[in-house]
Amino acid sequence: MSEHEHEDGPALDRARAVVRHARPEDLTRVVELITEHAAYEKSAPPAPGLADRLTGLLFGPGPGPARLRCLVATLPDGTLVGYATCAPEVSTWDGTEYLHMDCLYLTETSRGHGLGPLLMNAVREEATRLGLAEIQWQTPSWNESAIRFYDRLGATSKEKRRYSLPTE
Repeated sequence: MSEHEHEDGPALDRARAVVRHARPEDLTRVVELITEHAAYEKSAPPAPGLADRLTGLLFGPGPGPARLRCLVATLPDGTLVGYATCAPEVSTWDGTEYLHMDCLYLTETSRGHGLGPLLMNAVREEATRLGLAEIQWQTPSWNESAIRFYDRLGATSKEKRRYSLPTE
């Protein structure tokens, strides 16, 4: 994947931000951002050992493609300020695969400077590279700023509730 660059606003000193695939050395910071994201969404923090679990999903034990993709937004000084994770999934109703974006998060100070669209463009390119024609995701109904952001991108929404059920 090519790196994506974007001219940012004055709050980021008109610096050039880059979105790229995460590397193993990014994992500590990605886990920090995931923890921050969970708190932002009023959820419990990730269970201990998340970096180890993500290593296998992102970088895999074998030569095949990783199950999970993680794109990170970095400032010119190398600071990671956001991430998006996604994975191919199947739609039974459509009989097709799509790219499910599980998370998109930017630190509070890096929002509103064009990094969100930059991350979304990278996710779109990832879907295209994988031959997938659609991206799907969820956001909490109370997250009005995210909803406005996704609406500005031209995304459409469907009202549903997300459930989870432990297997044990």
